[in-house]
Amino acid sequence: MSMHGRLAAPTVAADCLDLGQIGEQEALGLIALDGAKAANELSSLKDFLRQAADGANEVLAERFWAGQDVLDIVHARAWAMEQLLLLAWRRLVPFMDDIGLVAVGGFGRGELHPGSDVDLLILLDDAIGDRMPRQEIEAFVQLLWDAGFYLGHSVRTVTQCAEEAEKDIVTTTALMESRLLAGEISLLDRMLAITSKEEIWPAPAFFEAKSAEQTQRHERYHGTAYNLEPNIKEGPGGLRDIQTISWVTRRHFEADHLHGLVTHEFLTDSEYHDLVGGKRFLWRVRYALHLLAGRNEDRLLFDFQREIASRFGFEDSETILAVEQFMQLYYRTVMRLERLNESLLQLFQEAFLKRDEDEIRDLNERFRARNGYLELRRPEGFAEQPSALMELFELLARDETLLGVTAATIRAIRDHLYLVNEEFRNDPAVNEHFLELLRQPEGVYTQLRRMNRYGLLAAYLPAFGNIVGRMQYDLFHVYTVDQHTLFVVRNLRRFAYGKYRERFPHARKVFKRIAKPELLYLAAIFHDIAKGRGGRHSELGAVDAEEFCKKLDIEPAERIMVAWLVRYHLLMSQTAQRKDLSDPVNIQDFAETVGNTRYLDHLYLLTVADIAGTDPKLWNNWKNKLIWDLYLAAGQALRQGLENPIKRATRIRETRSSALTRLLRKGVAPEAINHHWGSLPETAFWRLSPDQLEWTTEAVVASGNRRTIAMRPVQPHGVSELLVSVPDQDGLFATITSVLDEMGMDVMSARVLTTEDGLSYDLFQVMDQHGHVINPIDSDELVQRLDAATDEGRPRDFVKRKGPRRLRHFDTDTVVTFKKDPDRGGTVVHLTCHDKPGLLSRIAAAIVGQGLQVHSARIATFGEKVEDTFLVSGPDHEPLKDPEMEALEERIKKYLD
Repeated sequence: MSMHGRLAAPTVAADCLDLGQIGEQEALGLIALDGAKAANELSSLKDFLRQAADGANEVLAERFWAGQDVLDIVHARAWAMEQLLLLAWRRLVPFMDDIGLVAVGGFGRGELHPGSDVDLLILLDDAIGDRMPRQEIEAFVQLLWDAGFYLGHSVRTVTQCAEEAEKDIVTTTALMESRLLAGEISLLDRMLAITSKEEIWPAPAFFEAKSAEQTQRHERYHGTAYNLEPNIKEGPGGLRDIQTISWVTRRHFEADHLHGLVTHEFLTDSEYHDLVGGKRFLWRVRYALHLLAGRNEDRLLFDFQREIASRFGFEDSETILAVEQFMQLYYRTVMRLERLNESLLQLFQEAFLKRDEDEIRDLNERFRARNGYLELRRPEGFAEQPSALMELFELLARDETLLGVTAATIRAIRDHLYLVNEEFRNDPAVNEHFLELLRQPEGVYTQLRRMNRYGLLAAYLPAFGNIVGRMQYDLFHVYTVDQHTLFVVRNLRRFAYGKYRERFPHARKVFKRIAKPELLYLAAIFHDIAKGRGGRHSELGAVDAEEFCKKLDIEPAERIMVAWLVRYHLLMSQTAQRKDLSDPVNIQDFAETVGNTRYLDHLYLLTVADIAGTDPKLWNNWKNKLIWDLYLAAGQALRQGLENPIKRATRIRETRSSALTRLLRKGVAPEAINHHWGSLPETAFWRLSPDQLEWTTEAVVASGNRRTIAMRPVQPHGVSELLVSVPDQDGLFATITSVLDEMGMDVMSARVLTTEDGLSYDLFQVMDQHGHVINPIDSDELVQRLDAATDEGRPRDFVKRKGPRRLRHFDTDTVVTFKKDPDRGGTVVHLTCHDKPGLLSRIAAAIVGQGLQVHSARIATFGEKVEDTFLVSGPDHEPLKDPEMEALEERIKKYLD
């Protein structure tokens, strides 16, 4: 059904165009393209169109920022551009019965955001033949481009439209929203008739194609609308989802407006207002985005989030930033829209794809399955037995044959959330249903996600409701807190499945030892539940977890473990990434905090699931190695007994023995091994693994104990190892890190030693910028560059290149702390600062520039923030004195800032 005719001028469009001037321009008549004055006339018209469009856009932008209704603004902009298009058409294309100018797509709906394309169809009669004014049409299109219009256009006959529409659902969709701007209405009517549902894409087929299109689109955006920089148009719950509903409505009911769904009893009035309100909010955000970006930008980028929040009136509070408040409103809006979209598409499916005879299976007194979808047997079911609200999700998880929930029951859940009060939360039947859901072998994540989408999870756990849609304005957490929490549960579930063995190689083995996985899921649900409240979220969350476990009637020892896991959920990650795991003291400290292998197993699994659920790119082979090394070392310490800590002498003896056996097996001469090892400091034998000692020894012996720069990939760990053994020199560590920075390589850790022969013995673990091992070509180039740089022995300039776009929107104060470590003969320098290109080489230059020595480095990046740990000593190989620490802190800040 077409929207025949042109747009009426909205009130808000008043004075945005000078209609008198447009009339004067039109009165000038057709431009004779083959005439002598054509070039001047086209240039004059182009300038007029550009100036008029710019003026209209400026007026409408001012009115938008002043708070005028965005629905009116968007329609007003479409109206304004329509007047200018018609002027251009009338000045260039003579009137003919067999040619028409048609607005399609969003422009056909009368909607036009600042960066949106003006979608046009130049429609031709099939019999137009040689009478087609090709030159004039080409001039019209070129003129609009030259005048700065974003144009999307096609030139087709009526039959070509039908042929394209039959092949492509996108074309069909655009043509459905056709609106005649100029020409004979009969031409458009013929096109609409042969592309109607009676001819092609009947309503059921159209619905199925659009549903499939939406599913594919959602998958492209990771199945979640809750990314740091969501796409407000294409993501789940976005504008495209609303349009999908509109298109299906138009195709099936031939209704031009979503209110037709209320008339046909597919939507309640309340749902309709939710839908329109959500659309209005997303339109405000999109209009603001286009204005600020100066282009068609539908990603809510960090570049614009703060300014939009400010312009929309949000202000920072003590516990939550203005930008976080704005984004939480955004995420909650798209969650409501996603729920409405799901409910409506389910209703459409039930109506359009109705079977001749329903297949009904009774499940119990309250529920039945209709064609595979769970539904209430009686509309009063929830009111009569509120615990059925929770029972529904347990049934869905328990019965794998159930495909989902009927639309009427989804609506009933939403309408009965008022029943979820303290009496409901303390009802043993409700809590037993929830616990049984967590105990199911399948469907736990899916149903928790469904509970969250339908609003029950937030109602049942009010603390969880506080984190729904809550973002953390940083680059480390790429999802909202509630979505991250559910992803952690999903990862824990994946540990049980063989198909994720490659991504989580060790977790599956450990998971098999877990007797009650539901305790892990509870820890996951509560691990971040207190974020945004102020105070330590892990401590507050532990209290919440223990109280909730009491409601579930979980045994005291088990609820204590769940609370402990929430309290210490960051311990393993922080220890593995920030501390030297070759030092038995660090392992002993960690093991003493954990206490037993049962806690260790649970903490390991929760840690892996948490890291992998924070950012899909964050979990890699290097992180896997760090966490697994700590798990193994702590497990050994716990089995050996905490009263019998592993001593360094034992570590040294085991490392030497293992490496020696391997080297002799390879045919390396014993005297060469002994000569080389005799030059190494004792720390080498407890700070290097047997594998590292074997490889470095083999490389040095092969070079004749002279300059050795070697590199190898360590594929299982996802890193490359670099050995630099050259005559020691001032600033060597800074030189090496500078070359690595120049080549865009990231350092994960470094061990810096000096032999009795005066050679460096520096071992680095490095990755490329994508988190992979260094490829052979770059490895060879790095060795050559390092050979030249270490031979020159002169300071190098800092790397100067732009950092990633996202980093520019965050500030992290540089904080330097010190802790003396007499056992290792140095001082631990812990540095927190903003990430930037060349960061490590700047820090290294600051340290060595003060005449200090670096013995080890541990590099951890958390989004825009870097946390580096160095072991340094003074020229006397002793811990730093207070004046030295003060001077180093000042120097580091100077070099970084």
